[in-house]
Amino acid sequence: MMHSTHYSLTIITLLLLIVSTTHAKTPNLASQFLIPQNAARHAVGLRPLVWDTNLAHYAQWYANQRVHDCALEHSDGPYGENIFWGSGTGWKPAQAVSSWVEEFQWYNYWHNSCAYGQMCGHYTQIVWGATRRVGCASVTCTDNQGVFITCNYFPPGNYYGERPY
Repeated sequence: MMHSTHYSLTIITLLLLIVSTTHAKTPNLASQFLIPQNAARHAVGLRPLVWDTNLAHYAQWYANQRVHDCALEHSDGPYGENIFWGSGTGWKPAQAVSSWVEEFQWYNYWHNSCAYGQMCGHYTQIVWGATRRVGCASVTCTDNQGVFITCNYFPPGNYYGERPY
């Protein structure tokens, strides 16, 4: 029961951090992506990710490839990658990260698997223990197709049969 209470408090703290970064006045772009991801990593005892401008440039390059179709497709690049699409405009980095982190509820650490029919790979990439660096970007797609957001990670994670941490 003690573990469950501690876990619940950690998740509440994580969600408060995500909400607070969404409403912050003008944090820089890197912080908007880093703070909620590092809160998720902290919740499972991992050291924080650091911002990598080369990864951010790669993410921006790929986001620019999606500006005309906003297709939710991976880049097939050499990095770990999380992608997000939202309809309309005005999507904030913390909202995309929150959608990835919320997948924690579907991840079973002891079985190292997602709940049947659910996704949890975005979450496990964020909390992949060997991953140290991240860079992210977003574009508003043409013709009101929405917003495309991507983060790239190095070293990449989500190796089959390995636990994230």
